Amino acid sequence: MSNGTVNILGAGLCGSLLAIMLARRGQEVVLWERQADPRLSKTIAGRSINLALAARGIRALQHAEVFAPVKELLVPMRGRMIHHPDGATELQPYGSREHEQIYSVSRAELNRILLNCAEQEHGVTVNFGYSAKAFKPANHELWLERSSDGATHRLSSGPLIAADGAGSVVRRAYNGDSTIVPGEELLPHGYKELTLPAAADGGFRLDPGALHIWPRGGFMLIALPNPGGDFTLTLFMAKSGDISFESLQSVSDITAFFEEHFADILPQLPKLQAEFANNPVGILGTVRCQRWNDGELLLIGDAAHAIVPFHGQGMNLAFEDCALLDLHVQNSNGDWSAAFAAFAAEQQPNAEAIADMALDNYVEMRDRVRDPKFVLHKQLAFEFERRMPGRFIPRYSMVMFHPEIPYAVAQQRGAMQQRLLQEIAAGVNSVDEVDLSAAEDKIRSALPTLDEQQVSQ
Repeated sequence: MSNGTVNILGAGLCGSLLAIMLARRGQEVVLWERQADPRLSKTIAGRSINLALAARGIRALQHAEVFAPVKELLVPMRGRMIHHPDGATELQPYGSREHEQIYSVSRAELNRILLNCAEQEHGVTVNFGYSAKAFKPANHELWLERSSDGATHRLSSGPLIAADGAGSVVRRAYNGDSTIVPGEELLPHGYKELTLPAAADGGFRLDPGALHIWPRGGFMLIALPNPGGDFTLTLFMAKSGDISFESLQSVSDITAFFEEHFADILPQLPKLQAEFANNPVGILGTVRCQRWNDGELLLIGDAAHAIVPFHGQGMNLAFEDCALLDLHVQNSNGDWSAAFAAFAAEQQPNAEAIADMALDNYVEMRDRVRDPKFVLHKQLAFEFERRMPGRFIPRYSMVMFHPEIPYAVAQQRGAMQQRLLQEIAAGVNSVDEVDLSAAEDKIRSALPTLDEQQVSQ
């Protein structure tokens, strides 16, 4: 490893985990973070209170040997609990096997664990209250401003890793530059976070073993469980239009909207009006770049490839970034430029793939989950996975439960499998009506084994 210092801009989840990995290799690491120390302050209301942790993120935390304390924070979710307009509920399992579940985790608590590990166990220096004010791509000069007194600090040498999120100052400095060529694609939809409090006895008001969804076509409400018995609710909908955040301004508007579309949950939301008024409407968008690296400068995590949250993979992708970069650093013999280039070349196709799948999953969550044909396809996919393990794995399962399968492979195979499912399920209404043996033959002739396709990549 280099004897110099690696500077990481951003001490959020991605930056903190990467700092741990590099410091474990004996590298001197300094984190720079514009916010105050989150271990000493309260979480900002309405901003991504909890997240979904899946196999890729878990594998990265295990790689950094920090999963044990994180495990205590996790609330397992085995599937989607669909809440229909008439009040009926329906559990759609995420996977076909008992262990195939995802986990709700507090962003703030996870960040605290990672920061404690970085500082206390691996000697990482963390400077809070330093905002990136300007970055010059020509010489990689980064200017930081200390919030306490306005003093400036200049970083101009050594490797710099920008983990400063979707609004990355470093990435945006490359606007109009032919090196990185960044782009931001905003959805016309936004989100607002609300709270479903714990019951009077401290228990859960909904089944805590599921991610709850109220799909309503052009919009939806979801709920993720927290360890304290409460749920974090998130309303996703258009920012403007007939049914939108813009159209919900008065107390009566909000009440009437929830009475019409979410009547089963409305009586359990005592803070609805206050939270709706005070919590901001969050931005939903996708960040794409032609390149993530420029010599000894690297964009990572949301700074390189922010994605919409509808596949629950933003954090998992960022954590996978960290583990993959750590391996490239190990193999680079101290050549940071080579490590950054090799990492970006391997991971960029995967980030593009999951960005597209996350956008597609928004339509699935708010609309397609209500379609009986969608349910039939899911049942058939589980049946073929049982009959042909290693050849047929549902796309969702490849993404969430199989970190050994690259996102790009999951996307390609998922498209092939969906076409096969549509052909096999054409004109039938249940699994019992399908000639499963003939369907297996069709799948074998059209779909290579996973090993064959991954080798071809």
